[in-house]
Amino acid sequence: MNTLSQTHKIVQALLFAAREPLTSEQVNICVQEQVDLAAIVADLNSYFEAENQPVWIQPLAEGYRLMTRSEYEPWISRLFQNKGKLKLSRSALETLAIIAYKQPVTRVEIDTIRGVTTVLRPLIEKGLITINGRQDGPGRPLLYGTTARFLEYFGLTSLRDLPRVKELEEIVADEKPDPGQANHAIE
Repeated sequence: MNTLSQTHKIVQALLFAAREPLTSEQVNICVQEQVDLAAIVADLNSYFEAENQPVWIQPLAEGYRLMTRSEYEPWISRLFQNKGKLKLSRSALETLAIIAYKQPVTRVEIDTIRGVTTVLRPLIEKGLITINGRQDGPGRPLLYGTTARFLEYFGLTSLRDLPRVKELEEIVADEKPDPGQANHAIE
């Protein structure tokens, strides 16, 4: 593709300006017609690749986001100097994993799985989880779930992109040392 259509240029501008992943619905509203966003994104990515551009478009959180290529990371990190970089502790990652796989889930259910009391406020403040309502039953505890920001942070298009529990079990099993294989020094 040597030249871009007006619609391609509009989508490129929308991707550049969007603060969140751009959805088909948003593009259709802006362009005021039905647009095959997936096809336009594929065309734009081909164009960016052919022109050796420092950007590409990634599907994220049920939409698309303009991204910079990894080889430009050293300069970009200097620009931001770690400002706004989201850092998560091991306990926060454990909590997020539980919420992602079990949602909607209560704090008591999270605490039971983790075996410790869990602090959820920092994850809510970072926009990674949200309150999705209340559970029916005694005390009507709050139900928590992940957000679009969670999907963006982990580079996921949707929750369906999470590894299956069986896949995770296989990975963990592969990493455990075999108790039958002891390290013996050769004499």
